[in-house]
Amino acid sequence: MAPLRSNKDGKPRVPRTTESAETNRMLRGPMLLRTDGNQTSTYDQRLLESGADHAWKHADPWRVLRIQGEFVAGFDALSDLPKAVTVYGSARTKEDTPEYAQGIDLGAKLVEHDYAVVTGGGPGIMEAANRGAYEAGGLSVGLGIELPFEQGLNKYVDLGINFRYFFARKTMFLKYSQAFVCLPGGMGTMDELFEMLCMVQTGKVTNYPIVLIGTEYWSGLVEWMANTLVAEGYINPQDMDLFLLTDSVDEAVEHIVAAHKEMTDERVSRLNHDA
Repeated sequence: MAPLRSNKDGKPRVPRTTESAETNRMLRGPMLLRTDGNQTSTYDQRLLESGADHAWKHADPWRVLRIQGEFVAGFDALSDLPKAVTVYGSARTKEDTPEYAQGIDLGAKLVEHDYAVVTGGGPGIMEAANRGAYEAGGLSVGLGIELPFEQGLNKYVDLGINFRYFFARKTMFLKYSQAFVCLPGGMGTMDELFEMLCMVQTGKVTNYPIVLIGTEYWSGLVEWMANTLVAEGYINPQDMDLFLLTDSVDEAVEHIVAAHKEMTDERVSRLNHDA
């Protein structure tokens, strides 16, 4: 494993923690607050479930400005991001699992090929990929989300932004990443995977490479897609070529690098030239 980067005084750089369960602090949007427990609802929930509310901080016109602010903050923070790969995966994966080790390896090898590593900033697989990038001396990015049951950005994030709204956060993944890798995960990972596939399939975004790591985990889903979605005409056979399924971190990274060499997308071409 690569050594930690050093500070200006030559001492090993120690990751800092942005929030702590021990001190009961949580990120609420961009704010770090001391709390006495889990919150009862999120900004997304209040936006989507609330009726008319004339209290100025909760009225829809004010929410529009808050949403606008999230986009401005995200665009501003990420505008100079180099080539980047987003890594998705479960927040529940433990540090002693093979999947966590794969996440570290993936983050480090992406850095070796001059990619920044972007995750949802949480624990589990996200932490592993951020950790791999951090310890390899690369740029580790976390785009967090306000949730009632998670503590926020992991300690290996160099550049972190915390979002109130899922749709604002998803836009940042799409806008500033040029490839996407999914390790085993739950509902959030499935949501992110199928959003990427849908955006590429419909031509809403450039055909960026998508990789699934873990044949045992993903094979049931892939077989269902082939035997049901393709077989019954809900998707085209060539849609199965929108992603690579592999157990190899090396193959995943090589697939991304090779795809980017062939792509004519202006952003990828410019970033390749700058590298």
